[in-house]
Amino acid sequence: MKKIDNFRDSVFMANYQKKIKEKNLARSATLVPVVDEGLSGPVKWIDPDFNASSWRKFWMPGYWADQGLRNFNGIFYFRKELQIPAEMSGQQAKLYLGRIIDADSVFLNGKFIGNTTYQYPPRRYVIPAGLLKSGKNILIVKVISSNGKGGFVPDKNYSLLTPEKKIDLRGEWSFEVGYAQPKQNQGFSGEAEMPLVAQNEPTGLFNTMVSPAVRFAIKGFLWYQGEANTGDPKAYGQLLPALIKDWRNKWKQGDLPFIYAQLPNFMEASYLPEESSWAQFRQSQLQTLSVPNTGMAVAIDAGEWNDIHPLDKKDVGERLALWASHLAYQDQQITYSGPIYKSNQLKGSELIINFDHSLPGLMIKGSDKLSGFALAGEDKVFYWAQARIVGDTVVLSSPMVLKPAFVRYAWADNPDRANLYNKANLPASPFEAEVNK
Repeated sequence: MKKIDNFRDSVFMANYQKKIKEKNLARSATLVPVVDEGLSGPVKWIDPDFNASSWRKFWMPGYWADQGLRNFNGIFYFRKELQIPAEMSGQQAKLYLGRIIDADSVFLNGKFIGNTTYQYPPRRYVIPAGLLKSGKNILIVKVISSNGKGGFVPDKNYSLLTPEKKIDLRGEWSFEVGYAQPKQNQGFSGEAEMPLVAQNEPTGLFNTMVSPAVRFAIKGFLWYQGEANTGDPKAYGQLLPALIKDWRNKWKQGDLPFIYAQLPNFMEASYLPEESSWAQFRQSQLQTLSVPNTGMAVAIDAGEWNDIHPLDKKDVGERLALWASHLAYQDQQITYSGPIYKSNQLKGSELIINFDHSLPGLMIKGSDKLSGFALAGEDKVFYWAQARIVGDTVVLSSPMVLKPAFVRYAWADNPDRANLYNKANLPASPFEAEVNK
C-alpha cells in the first residue's frame, strides 16, 4: 500500500524520477565507450572476404559459457561457410536460427538479412532471391549479449531451406569477440536505483490494460499466468482467488466464468522424484478450482524445456475454449477437462486414485507404461510408483513404500514422464495429496 500511495503522490514521483536520472547520468559518464572490433578494421568481419582463419571453433547450437568462455558478455560474431548446391542457387530461401540470447543481426555474403532485438522470438528470416550462389557462401550471425548465459538455445531448428532442399546448420562454426563487456557495465550497480517499470509495480498492469475495459459487458475471463510468481508458489493459492473475486466485483456481473491456463512444463527434466516450485505453483492453481465457476486448462505437455515462451499456443487455446464452451455457453455434451484428482483409497500397500473428468475413459499416451506417479511414506521421501489403469482409477504401488502416506503426479518443473490422459486426449493435472487413513 505504501508504494501505491507513493504512486499517487505527484511530488514524490517527480523527485524520485529526477534522482534516478541524476544518478544514472553520473554513472554513464564513467562508462567506457563501446568499440566493436568487428566494425572497426579496414575489412569488416561481415565481409565474406575477411580472413577468419584465426577464429575460435564453436559447436552450434550451444552457449559460449559451455565452450571455453565463462562469465562473459559483449558482442560476438559467428561465422559459417556454406557449400550451396547449384539447384539452390539464386532461389529465395528460409533461414531458421532457433532462438538466440539476446539480440542478433544476420548477414549472408555481406548482405544484411534481418535482426531480432531480444531473446524470445524464434529466428525466422527470408533470404531474398538472387543472394544464394552456387558453391561457397558466408553466413554471419552477430550476437549481442548483455547479461547471463548467452548463445544459441539447443534443441531448436537451425537450418536453411528452399522448397527442394534443406541444409542443416548444426555443427562446427567459428566465432570471435567484437567487444568484451566490462563487469561494471552489467546492469545497475548495487548503489544505483532501478527506474520504475510499470508492469512490475502494483497497479501498473491493471490500470493500463484491465481497468479501461471494466465498463464493458463481458462473458468471462481467460487468464494465462506467467512464471513470475513461482518464487512464492503457495502464496499464489491466495492471490489467484483474490484476483478472481476482485475482477468479478469490478465488472458487477456476478460470478463470471474465470478460466486459466496451468503452467506448462519448463526447464530440464529429472529422472528422480524432486521438489519443485513450479509443481507447487500448479498445485495452487489446481486448488483454485474450488472457487465457483472456474476452469483450468492443463498445459504440462505444451511447453518446451528450453523456452519459457513455448510455441504451442494452439493446444492451450483449444483447451481454454473447451472450458469456455462449458462454463460460459453451457455446452453439456463436450469433454472439457482432463482427469482431475478427486480422492484416494488405501488397500493394503496399494493406493487407488479416483478422478473427476475420467470419462470417456483413462488412457496412457505415447507409451505402454503409465508414468509420473510417486509415493512416499511418513518421511515424505518419494519414489517412483508402479502404476496401472483399472477402470476409471489408477492403482499405485512401490516396493520402497509399503505404507503410502503421500502421493504425487507430474510433480516436477518439467514432468516429461507424465502420460495420463482421458480418451478425449486431454492430460491429467499434476497433484499432490495425503493418503486417507
